[in-house]
Amino acid sequence: MHEVIIQQIMITNMKTTNRIITTAIACLIFAGNMFAGGLMTNTNQSAHFLRNPARGASMEIDAVYTNPAGLSHLSREGFHFTLNNQSAFQTRTITTTTDRFAINDGNPTNVYTGEASAWAIPSFYAAYKTGRWVFSGGFGVVGGGGTLTFDHGLPEFEWTLAILPLMVNGMYPHFSPTPLNTTRYSVDMFLRGTSIIYGTQLGATFAINDMFSVFAGGRMAFVRNSHEGHLRDIKINPTFAGNPTGQMMLASDFFTQLAQTPGMPVEFQNMLLGQAESVADQQLINSQSGNGFTPILGLNFNHNRLNVGVKYEFRTNLSITNDTEIDVQNMFPDGATIPNDIPAKLTIGAQYDVIPSVTLSAGWVRFFDSDARMANDRQDLLDGGVNEFLLGAEWRINNRFLMSAGTQITRSPATDEYQTEMSHFLNSVSFGIGGAVNVNENIRINAGYFFTVFEDWTRRHYAEVGGPINVPFRTDVFGRTSRVFGIGVDFRF
Repeated sequence: MHEVIIQQIMITNMKTTNRIITTAIACLIFAGNMFAGGLMTNTNQSAHFLRNPARGASMEIDAVYTNPAGLSHLSREGFHFTLNNQSAFQTRTITTTTDRFAINDGNPTNVYTGEASAWAIPSFYAAYKTGRWVFSGGFGVVGGGGTLTFDHGLPEFEWTLAILPLMVNGMYPHFSPTPLNTTRYSVDMFLRGTSIIYGTQLGATFAINDMFSVFAGGRMAFVRNSHEGHLRDIKINPTFAGNPTGQMMLASDFFTQLAQTPGMPVEFQNMLLGQAESVADQQLINSQSGNGFTPILGLNFNHNRLNVGVKYEFRTNLSITNDTEIDVQNMFPDGATIPNDIPAKLTIGAQYDVIPSVTLSAGWVRFFDSDARMANDRQDLLDGGVNEFLLGAEWRINNRFLMSAGTQITRSPATDEYQTEMSHFLNSVSFGIGGAVNVNENIRINAGYFFTVFEDWTRRHYAEVGGPINVPFRTDVFGRTSRVFGIGVDFRF
């Protein structure tokens, strides 16, 4: 029975290790946006948003994105522009608790940190108002927006590799004539992924009367992803004839040497050589691209001191195509396509002038994530879609200076089954603050700072290896921090 169990462990470990590097990097594709917004959508499109995220009823130039039907209430006819840049930084941590990880030489703390940064997130929006019509367009990074790096890999790597000492020790006496006394392992793991979705938008707004205006338009989305990673130098410290002092050695060399033991049955030799192959160095270099179109409709209502904006963005039917340079396991065939829809989105916002110098704003955003296609039908693991609730306030101190602040509460539809090391979505509360300066009647400078407090997500599970053997209980805690700085300039003439 013991021999059968060890064989089962080896077979399971071979299959899992063969896919570990490509499976983990595959998750980079579905990691979603890094900053404010839903699973796939960035909503921070300008410094206006950073200083007050409740922009769903905006009647300024940023309404090209946030409330295009409200453009009919731009302050005057003619051209209006806004140029913006944002710098965003995010840290993701995964803390894993399990006895299996205590023997890893390479990462003894069991804390895995991913750093994401984007110094330049540009956006440009413009509108031309003439009579009842406003024609608008713009460009921005509507999804993704940065590079995420895990210098020490992910817990999922450890989950497979950490069983090596247990498995090797269990080979005695059926695979080895002497005890192997393996107590440690180490591995060089690395992951980096970049995901950007550019959006180019065009549309027209028409004022039906003083109270109602409508918008129709669309956005072309262009996806550009790149992924690279490796898993190499997997080492263990068995004591046997080929390594009598128990020094760290390549696991692939160990299994190969053990397979050459005189008198080793052919079946066991093949199994050991297969295991040697499964722990050999692996690498992936892959890029992806694709594009899709998003129809957009909008409605705005304005009466006295109240303005209400509604916008609906249809689902973007989008697939991305692999351009693969290196893929040892052929899990990303060159030229193959993967579904990667951007979900539909409904935005409802309102703002009210309490007094001439103070405006309060509120909003709700619903992302229809579970209706968007994802690879391997991961959308079926969501409990609906992301919901955002927004509040904000703006104080026009005088004709030159303005201050504003706001908050965004984001609630996730993710389930335990959906959450993975590279692709997880957390509940959060965000805060934005900033202001604006009117340089003259034609130029205004906006600046804002936006930071997010995330709720940790704890995922508990058992894993089963080799049929009747249950490996120890494992707990993963996902954490995250995020901050964004932005500055923009509005022009009108």
